[in-house]
Amino acid sequence: MASDVSVKADDSIDGVDEARFHEFEEIRASDRSDSNAWSSSFHARSHSTTPRSRPSSPRSPADSRDSGFGAGYGSFPSRFSNVHRSYSSQSLFGSFGFSECWKWKSWNSWSNMETKSRQEQQQQLQLHQRAKGKAGRVWYWKRMRTLIAIATLIACFCLMNWLMLSHLQDTVSGPRDGFLKGNSSSVRGKLSKFSKGKKIYRGRYARMLALAAHALAEGQSKPEPKDLWVEPLIYASAWTPCADQRNWEPSEGNNGYIIVSANGGINQQRVAVCNAVAVARLLNSTLVIPKFLLSDVWRDESQFSDIYQEEHFINYLKPDIRIVKELPMQLQSLDLEAIGSVVTDEDIMKESKPSFFFKHILPILLKNRVVHFVGFGNRLAFDPIPFQLQRLRCRCNFHALRFVPKIQQTGALLIQRMRQYMHHQGPLDHYLVGPFAEGSNMKKKVYSPVTNSRYLALHLRFEIDMVAHSLCDFGGGESERKELEEFRKIHFPALALLEKNHKLPSAAALRSEGQCPLTPEEAVLMLAALGFSRKTRIYLAGAQIYGGKSRLAALTGLYPNLVTKEDLLSSSEIEPFKNFSSQLAALDFISCAAADAFSMTDSGSQLSSLVSGYRIYYGGGRMPTIRPNKRRLADIFLKNNTIEWKVFEKRVRKAVRQTKQAHERPVARSIYRHPRCRQCMCNTEI
Repeated sequence: MASDVSVKADDSIDGVDEARFHEFEEIRASDRSDSNAWSSSFHARSHSTTPRSRPSSPRSPADSRDSGFGAGYGSFPSRFSNVHRSYSSQSLFGSFGFSECWKWKSWNSWSNMETKSRQEQQQQLQLHQRAKGKAGRVWYWKRMRTLIAIATLIACFCLMNWLMLSHLQDTVSGPRDGFLKGNSSSVRGKLSKFSKGKKIYRGRYARMLALAAHALAEGQSKPEPKDLWVEPLIYASAWTPCADQRNWEPSEGNNGYIIVSANGGINQQRVAVCNAVAVARLLNSTLVIPKFLLSDVWRDESQFSDIYQEEHFINYLKPDIRIVKELPMQLQSLDLEAIGSVVTDEDIMKESKPSFFFKHILPILLKNRVVHFVGFGNRLAFDPIPFQLQRLRCRCNFHALRFVPKIQQTGALLIQRMRQYMHHQGPLDHYLVGPFAEGSNMKKKVYSPVTNSRYLALHLRFEIDMVAHSLCDFGGGESERKELEEFRKIHFPALALLEKNHKLPSAAALRSEGQCPLTPEEAVLMLAALGFSRKTRIYLAGAQIYGGKSRLAALTGLYPNLVTKEDLLSSSEIEPFKNFSSQLAALDFISCAAADAFSMTDSGSQLSSLVSGYRIYYGGGRMPTIRPNKRRLADIFLKNNTIEWKVFEKRVRKAVRQTKQAHERPVARSIYRHPRCRQCMCNTEI
């Protein structure tokens, strides 16, 4: 019976235990379902676009695995570990003799341990998130500090560039006092206007101008290139002037009279005068002192005697041709146009040969006793011409045409002030200013002289007539195009008509072929690339530069010692020449021809051609002239947005060096520009 009681007790215990076991199984099933639901939520979030660094992101399985997640549930969280589950089974099935109270105490203990474990997990998660957030903040601030440092460096670099350019541009208002005459009232005002005027026009060359400014600043302590102020002496010095030598009998001039009304500026008129002398000798006629037409562009009423010494011209050429000041009375009353004696440029082809004049002009001359050439611009060819006739043209240009004393004296002042009152006389001074060459050195020295007296003359042919006639684009946009088009309609109607009715080459094509004059920006870049020091004294020749002070600011910003005749002369000294552009151009001619180095920007300019020829004829191989090859320079300037300064410098020097080589006059080229030939000069090595 006892056994039955025992069995019943065991059965009751087993029933109770079985009921409790089923209860535990329900709890485990409930926990498992909750765990599966949490797992599905985790996997759904694992494919979310929400950044993993956000606080709402779940913990990774790797982190959870070490936090007591049960192995039987993979990575799912559980209230029981394998150890806990094994221990519970032993307490349930192997210790039936324990009391009910012990079992519930054991359950509460394990429950508390699980709760504590989960709290530890949460604390670890919070610590991990804090560490991760702190690391992110450290990375963020490190990156911000790097970006701030880079931005600071860039800002410092830009600031240094701006300060450098500002310093270079502002110095134009304060050149050395010793460079300018103290009583020049216009100097300070004009120089201050450069810095207070319009903004510097940089156009397409802003980058290159900045590079040039840096190069000039760095090169102030470096010597200039050795060949900058010299000519190739070995060959050039072998040629000496000899156009004054004659080998013929004087012309009687009994076939009639030739009148010439020359058009254009002073330099075109000079060429027309010398060509008229040659034609008068060719046709055995008498030349009347030439007249100068009033130009719509230059608007100067000056005549021959206002610019050149008339008596010297007549007397010097007396062994060659007969020259009179006016027509005889019996011919003055003739209506030359009515009798067919007026010959215009439309009647004569440009650079006509002597045979044309024998065939068409001589019959008129013999019939009417007088021929009037109107214009006569470049109407006589340079080849083929008889030897002595060619020499006569040289004799006229280099010996017979002398400026009047008023121009010579003022020209001597310009030379003197450019050389800063040094006791120095150039090889051309005597031929340019006559007796004033010696007298200029006896003037009272106002300022202490400097050791270096040489200067560079720059002829910037960028007046509106040249700009308009070139049909090029100079970066001024639509307003520039309209302005130049209107100018062509007024002053170059034939060109305007051609532009309207025919398709002309584009501005880009003209520039690539070297048909466009150099702009002030291109000119100053060329000088900087050649190696001229920032301290170089530069005499700027030319009339009103198209674009005004804004275009000149690029020049004066890089070369502050750049001046014009208006800067060097006082108001009283320049007053006699105001409103006489040809006489002002004569002053430019003297200053450019006497300079230690001369640079042109357009080789087609008459002033540049005559000045360079004068320097060749009288320079003795010591007067270098810079003649830019515009086609090659155009190719270089096209790369202005990418080319490095050293490469630009090397290419410009190579292009200019080739044009400085001394050589004989090419066939059919101007004898006024290239006098180095047997007709004008003698080679001592032959």
